[in-house]
Amino acid sequence: MEYILILKESPAELAFRAEVRAFIRENLPAELKAKVQAFARLEKADITLWHRIMFHKGWGAPGWPIEYGGTGWSFTFRKIFEDEANLGGAPRLMPFVNMIGPVLQSFGTPWQKERFLPPILSLDEWWCQGYSEPEAGSDLASLRTQARLKGDRFIVNGRKIWTSFAAAADWMFCLVRTNTEVKPQAGITFLLIDMKSPGIAVRPITTLNGDNDVAEVTLDDVEVPLRNVVYEIDKGWTVAKHLLGHERTEVALVGHNKRMIARIKALLDVDGALLSSSFQDRLMQLELRLIAQEWLLMQVLSLPVGASDSRVSILKLQGSQIAQQLGELLLECAGPNAIRASDRTAPPLDLLAADAWWFGLPEAYLDARKHTIYGGTNEIQKTIISKAVLGAQ
Repeated sequence: MEYILILKESPAELAFRAEVRAFIRENLPAELKAKVQAFARLEKADITLWHRIMFHKGWGAPGWPIEYGGTGWSFTFRKIFEDEANLGGAPRLMPFVNMIGPVLQSFGTPWQKERFLPPILSLDEWWCQGYSEPEAGSDLASLRTQARLKGDRFIVNGRKIWTSFAAAADWMFCLVRTNTEVKPQAGITFLLIDMKSPGIAVRPITTLNGDNDVAEVTLDDVEVPLRNVVYEIDKGWTVAKHLLGHERTEVALVGHNKRMIARIKALLDVDGALLSSSFQDRLMQLELRLIAQEWLLMQVLSLPVGASDSRVSILKLQGSQIAQQLGELLLECAGPNAIRASDRTAPPLDLLAADAWWFGLPEAYLDARKHTIYGGTNEIQKTIISKAVLGAQ
């Protein structure tokens, strides 16, 4: 079924937009907004603070159904919320909420739902994603982390890498190899692993921007109870595909890119030296691409839950490229400030000052290099898209 998108918002949607805008304006701490607008590093406490504010408002999980504590919003309301949160200078809500949360709602046992969903919703427990390995990144089906069944538990051995927030996480949702006698995708199991388990070691990795939010995780004879298997043994690939669909929708980056464009336009209004025809042409082209991206996001959000569609790959591909190119324009706006060294954990200036917007920009630019890699590299997305197009001919 195709969905017709209406450009004009209904009175209810306009009222909701005004409500979200007002709530963010009145409840987002000024210091936290300043950190976001200056591209400063956000610590765990910063992210938790904003999530708890949204949680107590009932907005902690915009994509969750009401029966699990979510908002039950339509896809239009979810897009409006993302728009206003980004334009209002709010930190993004933690991605794992809309990754492991929907997985457990669709595939989890009653015990798993009762045990894990409430602390995910309140952010009392943090999660990391154990997918990529040193020799299994985009080719996820080739993963080698082994899980051997022993009585009522699995014994897990292997390595995961580029694991975001592993050092801060309480739990990991993890793909492991449980059967080597079948084709690769058919021998994978989806496990929930307590990061406090004996045998787990986390080694932070310093990235281009100087942060160490990603890590290598080593699992050495880690015991995982059978009740922590999501769905069925050897059927984890089905769960993984469901989760990746949510992740790639998250990285459509529509709201993030709107905030970047708004920032650039505000700078153009102040500094007439930036009003070159070449600069304006590049900005206009990116804005037109973002409009198309937003309409595509609306289509994808309107798909049935769990539906697989190549449009998700287009969202990931375009969103990541637009974000990187907008970052390049912002660097041009910053001029000499773009090469200033800074320690974003100890700001040398007042982030509330009007000229502090460039503070963490160089590091943010470098950090944006990862957009075209995580969630399946853009090369992988192009392969998925090409197969869908050629298969339809």
